[in-house]
Amino acid sequence: MDLNNTTVKYYKDPVTNENLSIEVIYPKDSNNSIRKICVPIDQTNTEYQAILAWVAEGNTIQEAD
Repeated sequence: MDLNNTTVKYYKDPVTNENLSIEVIYPKDSNNSIRKICVPIDQTNTEYQAILAWVAEGNTIQEAD
């Protein structure tokens, strides 16, 4: 998972206000489309593990809106 030039931020449950997942937003591509993925906060998820490694390198997950 390449997180360069992406926005990485938490998504909160609107009822409980708990972080449910992490939204990864990629920059616009050549067709002017934006790709978003939602990664569950789950230690067994390989995409979540990649985000944790990215954070360990000194990056930060943005707080939810």
